[in-house]
Amino acid sequence: MSYIEIQYPKEKPAFYTLLKEQIALYTGSESNKTAVLANASAVIAQAFADANWVGFYLIDGNDLVVGPFQGKPAVSRIGYGRGVCGTAWKENRSQVVEDVSCFAGHIACDCNTHSEIVIPLRRADGTIWGVLDMDSVLPAYFTDEDRVGLEQTVELLKYIPKNI
Repeated sequence: MSYIEIQYPKEKPAFYTLLKEQIALYTGSESNKTAVLANASAVIAQAFADANWVGFYLIDGNDLVVGPFQGKPAVSRIGYGRGVCGTAWKENRSQVVEDVSCFAGHIACDCNTHSEIVIPLRRADGTIWGVLDMDSVLPAYFTDEDRVGLEQTVELLKYIPKNI
């Protein structure tokens, strides 16, 4: 299947409906975690024109380890409770950061990043297995409406088998 450019609507409910359809289309029948996350990050990156980094960090012991992503090279490991990603993991809740320069302990991978959103990834039983991390070059790019939409979107990933 080849990718067809999609025009995402500006209205958030329609935007997230289409985003979920696209992620389901490119990940739905795949059981390999790397393939699912690679295509999910690509679809999300295409949808968010002003995102400069979209990807996943996966729990590995006491660290989050970089997984499939779209963007510049990134920090390989983030400790529990460190940066925006580690904070989302520790607090077990999404983080919306309007200005990363105001977030104590922010881990900068790209000096052009101004805002960030991190969404915990949960299995069907509720346990966290990683996070979706997104950065933008624009300040306050991500909204609470994006948080809700992305939380619902990543629910498509909760059926990834635990052992892969």
